[in-house]
Amino acid sequence: MRANALGTTIAGLVTVVGLAAGSVATAGTSFAATATTARTAAVAQPAAVTATQNFGLTTAEAKNVQNFLADYWGYTGAIDGQLGTNSWKAFQRCLAKYWGYTGEIDGDPGTNTIKALQRLLKDSYGYTGDIDGIAGSGTRAAFKRFAA
Repeated sequence: MRANALGTTIAGLVTVVGLAAGSVATAGTSFAATATTARTAAVAQPAAVTATQNFGLTTAEAKNVQNFLADYWGYTGAIDGQLGTNSWKAFQRCLAKYWGYTGEIDGDPGTNTIKALQRLLKDSYGYTGDIDGIAGSGTRAAFKRFAA
């Protein structure tokens, strides 16, 4: 009897240890999947962010700019009021032809794009600041006049 009780106790302990090990293994697996998912999401997030730069324009004003770009500079994207990569590529074509933009037509409204935009705005839209490639308050106000 005593041996039988000992055997039952050992079997019970083995079962408990097995269940605990299985729980730990499952917890480890679910944790690993969660950590992998979190890393994947963190890596994928910047790629999902769209490059939109309206420089203070409202959606309606940006739509005006997109209509201008569609009419004259080959913009074929949505007229959605979000000046993204394709809007800026079209604008860079305009700026390259008339306002001294010499960079790549890459849709990135960086310093050289802003300098060319400032030359356009200085010529006809009341921009009085430096041609410095910084889209400060004066550039933004003149850009709003352009977009009106």
